[in-house]
Amino acid sequence: MMRAGRITLNGRVVTELGTRADPDRDHIKVDGKLITRAEEHRYIIIYKPKEVMTTVEDPQGRRTVIDLVRGVRERIYPVGRLDYHSEGLVLLTNDGELAYKVSHPKHGSVKTYNVKVRGVPEERIIDKLRRGITLDGKRTLPCEIAPIKTTGKTADEGNSWWEVKLREGRTQQIRKMFQAVGHPVSKLKRVAIGPIFDPKLSPGVWRELTKHEVKLLATLKDVPVKPRRVAAKRPAAKRPASKKKPAKTSRGTKSRSVKGRGATTSRGTKTSRAAKAPRSRAARRG
Repeated sequence: MMRAGRITLNGRVVTELGTRADPDRDHIKVDGKLITRAEEHRYIIIYKPKEVMTTVEDPQGRRTVIDLVRGVRERIYPVGRLDYHSEGLVLLTNDGELAYKVSHPKHGSVKTYNVKVRGVPEERIIDKLRRGITLDGKRTLPCEIAPIKTTGKTADEGNSWWEVKLREGRTQQIRKMFQAVGHPVSKLKRVAIGPIFDPKLSPGVWRELTKHEVKLLATLKDVPVKPRRVAAKRPAAKRPASKKKPAKTSRGTKSRSVKGRGATTSRGTKTSRAAKAPRSRAARRG
């Protein structure tokens, strides 16, 4: 490209190989297009308040998480979703590779939520949610659900708080899960993204991730997908061997053969030798 005169440095065509340039100070163009230095990666964790959109901008003019971050020149964007009426931690970055790793289920970036639901679901219902249920025609991945507390005087009274850990992030997934079993969600907070958590952050407050936290997210390992258990088919019970019945004739009568006494007719009657003799003599006379 240099020998073809396609590169300019500070307005001058450069054709000599090995020419050096400083991207911070020099004006470099290729085919007339300015080459800009790659943006520095930024990693920000913010506590999203309720009624704030987890998007870069909103067509309806509602506040977004980007509106809450001041003084950041880089074009950052939120990783994953957290619905409008929920609150909690959201990661903002311009590192596409890390964003993919955090958001994709196969990399094991578990999101942890504290969820308040109406009533106290029975253990069999919670176990059903743990194994996975069908939502919008697709089965949810297995998840972890553990009790935190109830609001009543006893463990079976009032409403209940649960810790839910998910490896996938469908739209309003937790709300739909508990709604499907008759215990709608009244409050939802995301308290951790993978290994990243910060109980000191309050709604609307953000901070930069530390180098150690970034390394933790970048080194997330792929989680092998476990095949679903298939119920083993029980072997069919063996039927006892039936005794063989004697063969039947066309009219259902049993036929028996008597050796040495004569043949058996189709009706099961026997013909004696004496009966056969006259017929044989008549045949000889004719």
